[in-house]
Amino acid sequence: MFGSVVVGIGTAGFVRIRDMLAPLPSSAAEKLSVKGFISRRTLEEQQGVKQITIEDALRRDDIKVAFICTENAAHEENIRAFLEAGKHVCVEYPMAMTHKTAVDLWDLAQEKGVVLHEEHIELLTADFKQLKKDIAGKKLEEGSLHFTGGPLKPGFGFPAFSGIARLTWLVDLFGELSVTAASMEEDQENKYMKMTTQLMTKEQKPLTWIEERGPGLPRVKNINFHFDSCTMTQLPPAAREPVGLFMQDLVLFSQKLLGQVPRDQLHAERRRVLHCLELADRIQQLSQQGQGSAQEA
Repeated sequence: MFGSVVVGIGTAGFVRIRDMLAPLPSSAAEKLSVKGFISRRTLEEQQGVKQITIEDALRRDDIKVAFICTENAAHEENIRAFLEAGKHVCVEYPMAMTHKTAVDLWDLAQEKGVVLHEEHIELLTADFKQLKKDIAGKKLEEGSLHFTGGPLKPGFGFPAFSGIARLTWLVDLFGELSVTAASMEEDQENKYMKMTTQLMTKEQKPLTWIEERGPGLPRVKNINFHFDSCTMTQLPPAAREPVGLFMQDLVLFSQKLLGQVPRDQLHAERRRVLHCLELADRIQQLSQQGQGSAQEA
């Protein structure tokens, strides 16, 4: 059994505790046992699980795994502390706010001989799985992905990082990308922002990624993918799957702990995660350069 601690009790932290208390029967997730949770606040028991300190969690031999479910800005510090203590780590995306930091953390995990796993439940949704099937064999000519949603709370970072799930969709669908341009519109007083990124596939086909957030904006992904044989403007309908997204991710992480995931799959996943973080770095750099030039003008 892998004794586990959950760091951060928001929506994700709550679900992690719930899923470990009632894991998918006959799955690798049954090997996880929740021993406590950590929060900056002093809280009562959560689902029958007691609060412990981070010092206790780092010291205790019966705790082998940490689930990092804090705001993005706190990921690096928590991941590093648990890796240094020789604990396995599962973290909600993005694991870090720079590509270089993520490389350092992955190198540290390798040095300590432990698993570092970045959650990407967006790749596990039924509509994404169906979309990937539907576009198989089709040649992209151009496309766009426009995400809208409400304002983010502080601590979630630049939109290229907080919205890296959408970037991961594009990379998983169309392969490694390059950034050709990026810009950012922001009205902090009204809690509105819009980031527009121009990307290019290895086949030199253009993709546009837009993250737009503000009060009253619905949480929606709008796609427009033009292929050689058809155009897709809606996500395909897909039946709801019986196993929840976080449980699917929990099973995958548990399989890694048990050494059940092939090495080439682990390598491909690390490459994809780091590639997306490198793209996010570049998008942030170009966007901020543009903002600086606009302010000077």
